Amino acid sequence: MVLSDKRQMSQKERHFDLAAYLQERQTLVEAALDRSLPVIYPEKIYEAMRYSLLAGGKRLRPILCLATCELIGGTIEMAMPTACALEMIHTMSLIHDDLPAMDNDDYRRGKLTNHKVYGEDIAILAGDGLLAYAFEHVAIETKDVPYDRLLRIVAILGRAVGAAGLVGGQVVDLESEGKTEVCLETLNFIHNHKTAALLEASVTSGSILAGVSDADLQRLTHYAQHIGLAFQIVDDVLDITATQEELGKTAGKDLRAQKATYPSVWGLEESKQQAQVLVQKAKAELAGFGDRAKPLIAIADFITARTH
Repeated sequence: MVLSDKRQMSQKERHFDLAAYLQERQTLVEAALDRSLPVIYPEKIYEAMRYSLLAGGKRLRPILCLATCELIGGTIEMAMPTACALEMIHTMSLIHDDLPAMDNDDYRRGKLTNHKVYGEDIAILAGDGLLAYAFEHVAIETKDVPYDRLLRIVAILGRAVGAAGLVGGQVVDLESEGKTEVCLETLNFIHNHKTAALLEASVTSGSILAGVSDADLQRLTHYAQHIGLAFQIVDDVLDITATQEELGKTAGKDLRAQKATYPSVWGLEESKQQAQVLVQKAKAELAGFGDRAKPLIAIADFITARTH
């Protein structure tokens, strides 16, 4: 084999095809979500739950859960129930976030929001149903995982979605609407809780299912915290720069609602730079994992490169 061929092979081995990886994992997650929630009586509530749960999306949270489980030596099978539960919780948050009492949005992922199709009453109940079912699904469907690890997963999910996580961030977000000045500390609190907490739970839960060490868990937690905040910064930027067709939801609604955002504090260019700094910090946390961390490294880069 000539030297140039060896060099080409080396470059090929180093390359990681994120698009193919995401497509493969997304297909697995979609099939598992579809199986997880059959329609039974009363059909209306199950149809409403499935309407939003199966409406598409990047499936980033379940994919992160699967990726970290595999990174530590676990399997897709042992992580899939938790991966589905994370998407159920995330979907609940979207259904409720879109309600007139919250962000009052008519579109999500390019489709009418749940309350526009089923009414506000059923939309609230659909979100409640998904939240409760997420915990049931983890407890009943997880196989070949010690009970002490499973108990940690339930606690992590509960904290991520409750007043110490997503709900607490949403409250401060609502309280901050319309205020002329919101400090960076408050903005970070909102999004470390409203957005990053569930992304962190996605990363840590997958690794805990596989029996992660304390040292590796700390590194993965820091990785997740960095990409979680970067994800929200990019979301804030896209709300200004992208179209409704690109976003799959109403564009420019943060500005109209007078929400506190990173571009409103830093400006667009500084926001983009800060997101990139966070991604670099996230990737640095993975240095000790070698090639096994390629999916997580690629996902970190994807967060700042995405257009929707």
